[in-house]
Amino acid sequence: MTDQATIKGLYHFSHPCRDAEQTRAFYEDLLGLPLVNFMSADRVPSTGEEKPYAHMFFELGDGSYVAFFDLGENEMPKPSPNTPDWVQHLALEVPTVEDVVRTKERLLRAGVDVKGVVDHEFIQSVYFFDPNGLRLEITTRTEAPGVLEAAAKSAHRQIEDWSIAKKARLEGRKGGGDARQ
Repeated sequence: MTDQATIKGLYHFSHPCRDAEQTRAFYEDLLGLPLVNFMSADRVPSTGEEKPYAHMFFELGDGSYVAFFDLGENEMPKPSPNTPDWVQHLALEVPTVEDVVRTKERLLRAGVDVKGVVDHEFIQSVYFFDPNGLRLEITTRTEAPGVLEAAAKSAHRQIEDWSIAKKARLEGRKGGGDARQ
């Protein structure tokens, strides 16, 4: 027996939002995710901090949620200053490539800037930003049978190779040289 709990899935992913109604309209009306819970309070239960907030949950098809906090100040969430804007994103899965394309067309009609359809060889995706600066990906799986199982077999070795190469690059920066030489 192990003391490691089995993580059975995602309950929710939470992100700040500037405006609860604007966020609701985007996620419920445009993306089709139903708003299933909204709560507000003046005190944060986990920290005891006095901070008025609203917290809302949109349900995904598997029973998990995308949630948002409106902190009542109408401020855009600030991006990470040391991370490119394409790194931090939330990928939402749809059943087919046709669904990816239909979602892209719907977003474009609503005036949302959409990148893709990008074929990653195991998924096909489109990318866009919500009104809060959160990058979203609508994706569908397209991998051939056995691809993910084969990838899992080499993943630990690949991370070791990446770590060695990264260390060399970082050491090259410290020494003023180019680690690619």
